[in-house]
Amino acid sequence: QVQLVESGGGLVQPGGSLRLSCAASGSIFSINGMNWYRQAPGKERDLVASITWGGSKGYADSVKGRFTISTDDAKNTVYLQMNSLKPEDTAVYYCNALIRTILAGAYMNYWGKGTLVTVSS
Repeated sequence: QVQLVESGGGLVQPGGSLRLSCAASGSIFSINGMNWYRQAPGKERDLVASITWGGSKGYADSVKGRFTISTDDAKNTVYLQMNSLKPEDTAVYYCNALIRTILAGAYMNYWGKGTLVTVSS
């Protein structure tokens, strides 16, 4: 069993910052990469940022220069530092990871339950 648990969401004023965390736990053999998605009310879930365990990073155009993804490999944790937040960043942010468990022979896709980020004055 693998669990992804997000934390760090909340209410912030426009221009403010938040740092999201997502910790993976369970019978983990290896992690291929971790991602942050977000879903605003009435909209589809979109990829925000991604990182491989080799360190390659990618960002959606809407967050480039404002958000930074990073990992603590020893803790199986991914972070999303969000600066210069805008009202349009309001969404539920989900952690996603490709993980191979000790018993499985292949990588599988896992999701957290999400953490709400609200940007409002």
